[in-house]
Amino acid sequence: MAASPLDENIYPEPLVSRPRGGSGLWRVVALAIFLIALASAYAIFSDRIPADAMLLALGLLAVVGVFCLFALAAGLFRFAGNEEKRTLASVIVDSLPFGAVVTDREGKISYVNAEYGNFAGGISNGVPVSVTRLFAGQPEASEAVYRLSRAAQDGRSATEDIRLVGGLDGTAADFGRPFWYRVAVRPLPEIDRSEKPLVLWSVEEITRDRERQENAFLELQRAIDYLDHAPAGFFSADADGRVQYLNSTLADWLGYDLAEFEAGTVRLTDICRGDSASLLMRGRGDGEIRTEIIDIDFVRRNGTSMAVRLLHRAARLADGELGETRTLVLDRSRGADSEEALRAAEVRFSRFFNDTPFAITTLDGEGRIVRTNAPFSRIFNWSGEQQTLENLPMANLIADNSRAAFQVAVTAATQHRSEIAPVDALLAGEGDHAVRLYVSGSEQSEDSAEQVNVYALDMTDQRKLEAQFAQGQKMQAVGQLAGGVAHDFNNVLTAIIGFSDLLLLKHKPGDPSFGDLMSIKQSANRAAGLTRQLLAFSRRQTLRPQILEIPTNIDDLTVLLKRLIGETITLEVNHSDKIWPVRADLVQLEQVIVNLVVNARDAMPNGGKISIRTGNVTAAQSTDFHFTGMPTADYVLIEVEDTGTGMTPQVLEKIFEPFFSTKELGKGTGLGLSTVYGIVKQTEGYIYPVSQVGVGTTFKIFLPRHVPAEGELTQKAVAAPVKDLTGHERILLVEDEESVRAFSARALKTTGYEVFEADSGEEALEVLEEIGYEVDLIISDVVMPEMDGPALLKRVRQTKPDIKVIFVSGYAEESVRKDIEDDQSVEFLPKPYSLDQINSKVKEVLAE
Repeated sequence: MAASPLDENIYPEPLVSRPRGGSGLWRVVALAIFLIALASAYAIFSDRIPADAMLLALGLLAVVGVFCLFALAAGLFRFAGNEEKRTLASVIVDSLPFGAVVTDREGKISYVNAEYGNFAGGISNGVPVSVTRLFAGQPEASEAVYRLSRAAQDGRSATEDIRLVGGLDGTAADFGRPFWYRVAVRPLPEIDRSEKPLVLWSVEEITRDRERQENAFLELQRAIDYLDHAPAGFFSADADGRVQYLNSTLADWLGYDLAEFEAGTVRLTDICRGDSASLLMRGRGDGEIRTEIIDIDFVRRNGTSMAVRLLHRAARLADGELGETRTLVLDRSRGADSEEALRAAEVRFSRFFNDTPFAITTLDGEGRIVRTNAPFSRIFNWSGEQQTLENLPMANLIADNSRAAFQVAVTAATQHRSEIAPVDALLAGEGDHAVRLYVSGSEQSEDSAEQVNVYALDMTDQRKLEAQFAQGQKMQAVGQLAGGVAHDFNNVLTAIIGFSDLLLLKHKPGDPSFGDLMSIKQSANRAAGLTRQLLAFSRRQTLRPQILEIPTNIDDLTVLLKRLIGETITLEVNHSDKIWPVRADLVQLEQVIVNLVVNARDAMPNGGKISIRTGNVTAAQSTDFHFTGMPTADYVLIEVEDTGTGMTPQVLEKIFEPFFSTKELGKGTGLGLSTVYGIVKQTEGYIYPVSQVGVGTTFKIFLPRHVPAEGELTQKAVAAPVKDLTGHERILLVEDEESVRAFSARALKTTGYEVFEADSGEEALEVLEEIGYEVDLIISDVVMPEMDGPALLKRVRQTKPDIKVIFVSGYAEESVRKDIEDDQSVEFLPKPYSLDQINSKVKEVLAE
């Protein structure tokens, strides 16, 4: 049973939805006042309160805090801002099939629906960007975006179709291919006089519509070309007898220059001798359309006559007026040459019939094959050695689940119905070989059994592309969700780890609370490990690639792998000669191998054999694998094969999804293979599982071959660890997450630094103005509302170009640096970080 469009599990959530009114702010203020009062009471009466009571209260607060975090992650409760009542209007906007963005006339975003996030560049560092920024850096779109921006500022409606070569994504696969986007802006009705007027931006990719229009135009041009050069004449006239169209063949016969012909300039009376034109202007009084055969003489432009046979169709419209005519003209003046011309026409038709790119067959009234063209055998993979196609039921060539629909179409064709829906079918015994069948009826002649025409298009490649696209969209959406969750958890974990470090400064190993604090920190570090796995799946972790010799690295792992798999399983490692180098992160690649081997071990509870093989795959050999989505190139292949239980096709479709596991509860997190997938993809490689139930599974990893440049193998010297972490410099700390900002400020002040705090980019600029930009270092979060870290850096560089900057983020360093213009002078500190990590990073940057 299909799920309801408003089902809570599939309802599309908006990317940004800022309420235009108050929410539960007073509750937050009340809680803050209570906590401040409680802290003040502890500070004033600390000498009267027993130490055990104070430690008990702190422990209870920590337990409540951790419970709330896990309850929030488990969905037991949510922030009040997310519980806004859905209205019919919000349901409609969230479910739109195109991107929708609500901003004020200055461009400040108020609302973004989920579909907008599917555009490449629609989300920058987890924050939706405006439509003008989405198309920034696209010269082809600059004028259109400028006109739309002016319309938005003026409160006018405007629509533009934008053509981008390579699209917004701009990947190598789409290089040179034009993409079309329809961007519109219109003002919204005023809903609150105290608020700024709003405008609605919409962005829709219309590439397929454009391509469909262009293909239809090309097909129309091709059809006109076929008609123009047909071995027979053709013309059409309107109700007043004015010729609207004639083909090239008829124009040549009559002596007209087709290039100079204009619709309506030639009348039927100009080309028909005597009263013959009246025969073509009658039609049937009952409105029925019927083909008439008329033998008359035409008049050439030079005044000579030619005998013609007309196959003429005309009918009266519902209001009694004559409709346009359709007339086929056969030259009957050639006498003895007519038979030769007829044979030549048959030859031309036969060539056209057999040279089409799609299959054509005719059937009798029972659905048996009468005649086929040449492509039919290729598309239906039929060899003449099996048996002849003649009199074979067409339904035998397609899969069982499509035969009933095909038989319905054949019956409709024999009844001469005009509208027959195409039938999508798989070929019998051909797996995923798909065709689309167009069925139409034909007039039965006395000497032929042909009653049904069938046109078959090979849809196999299109089906594979559609499936690949759908899977890619699915994995991208899951990756964005996983990355967003990991980013938010990194903020929370930074505060937990940081405040644990601050408490550990006051509680030494002999303290009764020391063990509890260490347990909190260790649990937070375990949670940080899970977020790193989520970032690996979403391809947002920080990699440190280097040139690797795969056989050597795998051999170094052999001892560890044998210890992991136990004595009941044998490990076999084979390397081909002269394996090419690859560029990858050694630690992450080792994690990939270990995860695959552990999974293989778990698939063989009764023992078996695990084989690890490496080899080179040339560009020519890569085409033999037939894996969808893998381009032709040189690869290094790593195979991990087991003789275990194998996997069903249903399991294979989901194995790379996070938290999907076939293991028993408590025996796996479901993140192992998703981590493997993310690492391989972030290394620009490809991974494909091949499995058979009861036989085993093989994971094939294709890593792109790397050709090292001269001197590239040289590794950089590792910096010596920093000993003294104290300092006296002035530091500006910019962080919108209050708990992270509080911990970081205390950590820096503890080691002697003078710290200024700001919770946004705008406030940071105000603080810098107040102190005259006299700071030695800026530590800023990357993702912040309104003005993010890179935008703040750009503004500060205008006044103080040599300022030192450290960016902190829960995302990977590579993804952060994409938005930084001057990335060489900016340092990076990943979240979550500890007390020692932030102090060491600050000391290292200030010492440079």
